[in-house]
Amino acid sequence: MTAPAGPTGFTTTPLRIVAVSAGLSQPSSTRMLADRLASAAREQLETGQDRQVEVRVIELRDLAVDIAKNLVTGFPPADLREAVDAVAEADGLIAVTPVFSASYSGLFKSFFDLIENTALTGKPVVIAATGGSARHSLVLEHAMRPLFAYLRAVTVPTSVYAASEDWGSSGDAYTDGLPSRIRRAGGELASAVLGRTVSGASRSLGLDDGLDAIVPFAQQLADLRLD
Repeated sequence: MTAPAGPTGFTTTPLRIVAVSAGLSQPSSTRMLADRLASAAREQLETGQDRQVEVRVIELRDLAVDIAKNLVTGFPPADLREAVDAVAEADGLIAVTPVFSASYSGLFKSFFDLIENTALTGKPVVIAATGGSARHSLVLEHAMRPLFAYLRAVTVPTSVYAASEDWGSSGDAYTDGLPSRIRRAGGELASAVLGRTVSGASRSLGLDDGLDAIVPFAQQLADLRLD
């Protein structure tokens, strides 16, 4: 069914971005990363669009008991059912977990175990994680990306890992800082939600800053030669 149109001819149905945070502490760096990714996506979605953007952050720590009950009984309490429905109905999803034992947290996995394996089919997703050390950053590729591939979601190219030291760093000549990675991931999610190609959207949104330009391998070797 076609959404109702406003006076300008644009649909009035808001775009819905849902961020799932599996942080346990209060305050939580995981929640902070989820908020910043959601803000970046919202900013890019609102650029040049005549549609409202709704952002919701789901704190799994508040649903932990309900998740356990659902796993045991098979029946979700009302708050949990509403959160699961919000994820399934979102136009774009942001999923953020702290790293526990070199993988996503048990709470994070337990929540997504409750999602039907077809509910996220084709849904754009940003995956992100937080941890105390940069050495855990591969959790995004060896654990989270396969999980959402199984759920048939479409993960955007840029995943975001935030170690403790990343929060006060602007990056260096070889690595983007955390704010830059957040903006890029948010822009990619926005482009996927709007049905644009990531590369084209990056240029139109001013995200193509030249950092991703491909340098031929021979040139890289030449640059390493001593004078």
